[in-house]
Amino acid sequence: MKTLQELVRKIKIKQSIGDLSVPVSAIEIDSRKVTAGSVFVAIVGVQSNGHLFITRAINSGAVAIVCQTMPETTTAGITYILVNDTQEAAAFMATAFFNDPSARMKLVGVTGTNGKTTIATVLFKLFRELGYRCGLISTVQNQIDDTIIPATHTTPDAVSLNALLNQMLQEGCSHVFMECSSHAIHQHRITGLTFTGALFSNITHDHLDYHKTFDEYIRVKKSFFDHLPASAFAISNSDDKRGEVMLQNTVAKKFFYSLKTLAAFKGKILENALTGLVMMVNDKEVHFRLIGEFNAYNLLAVYGAAICLGEDSDEVLTALSLLSGAEGRFDYVISKNGVIAIVDYAHTPDALENVLSTIKKLRKGHEQIITVVGCGGDRDKTKRPVMAQAACDLSDRVILTSDNPRTEDPEEILRDMEAGLSSAARRKYITITDRREAINAAVGFAKAEDIVLVAGKGHEKYQDINGVKHPFDDKLVLQQAFLNGQSAI
Repeated sequence: MKTLQELVRKIKIKQSIGDLSVPVSAIEIDSRKVTAGSVFVAIVGVQSNGHLFITRAINSGAVAIVCQTMPETTTAGITYILVNDTQEAAAFMATAFFNDPSARMKLVGVTGTNGKTTIATVLFKLFRELGYRCGLISTVQNQIDDTIIPATHTTPDAVSLNALLNQMLQEGCSHVFMECSSHAIHQHRITGLTFTGALFSNITHDHLDYHKTFDEYIRVKKSFFDHLPASAFAISNSDDKRGEVMLQNTVAKKFFYSLKTLAAFKGKILENALTGLVMMVNDKEVHFRLIGEFNAYNLLAVYGAAICLGEDSDEVLTALSLLSGAEGRFDYVISKNGVIAIVDYAHTPDALENVLSTIKKLRKGHEQIITVVGCGGDRDKTKRPVMAQAACDLSDRVILTSDNPRTEDPEEILRDMEAGLSSAARRKYITITDRREAINAAVGFAKAEDIVLVAGKGHEKYQDINGVKHPFDDKLVLQQAFLNGQSAI
């Protein structure tokens, strides 16, 4: 068991009261989980303030409190540590408590607006195919080799994350691939971790409800690379206009990937069809099962990371050619009479445009593209009309519907989506608030070989309405719609 003194060595302490040599049995940021011997870190979060629960933590057996504001009255026998940022403190303490597991594995982080899940998932599948025991930390799920652990956030809190990394280490994982969201970077969930490498996919309009400005969103993403050690590698997409900016201050070894310019990892699309991609990767022609230009970028990022991790180029490309992507990312089913239905997590304007542009390129003739799309509640409202306009610009018919309304009125979200539509767009769309009805309607409109895109939720198996997660799976609803409305898959 470690002492409090051992856990706070890397933390800038403003003031301490009490005994720092006290042994600590656990670190908790949730007062409800505190047991005898715990240290409670009072996090100042977006929705709650841990300082309000210090007394509860002490009553539950906490021996120490880490806080940003010292309580007016302190309790005898309890150690108090005052710091500037309790989120940062929790991260350094968790790293020390679990003996710095990330430093004993090869940890690769993936950040960017779109593509994080696919890149991390394909890296995980690739390295398992190459014979390694691996860990995956992603939006869809966390995984230790074959064992699946449900994910609640894109990146877990710092304490849970270090506990998970330690579990991966104990179970023999040599490589871990992790999505690093902007929220996680900003909230110090990944602070203190030792990264072997980091990848940047792209950056577009997202999460402005949290970051407030696009410049701040970019700054947060860039800070991930700014803090990499010189021993790490950093790989960025040079075709993204901010791809070079992301790496301009890093001391890590820099590499770029591109479809358009010279780069260490250069790709060229030779064929793009529903059967997959044929690409030149540097000087080798390869057929991949993944589809679309956006996946060409994802594959180049994966290839680059594998090479930087010391793997053989031919072995990597051979293994990559056999792999599928992540669940809910361009995930498609086909009805018996040839209607193609695609489920995709696209929930930003850029991601939706990418998916629809890919679909348009895959059309053989004049098949209709019918898009079902909504926007989440309690999130960035500015993207709502942009999403609706993008759907109408690139589809033949559009059904605006509910996504995860959370605590907002779904009808109000739809009105926000409609607000900025052009007169041409207004001739293409209808609104059906109920998502199941909207998907059924889209299938009903579709004729043989038409393409139905259901966007926004991807892998999610629920619909969040007023704090309750109701079971809902876009792919299952589509399959049922085919069975009921047209023909079995």
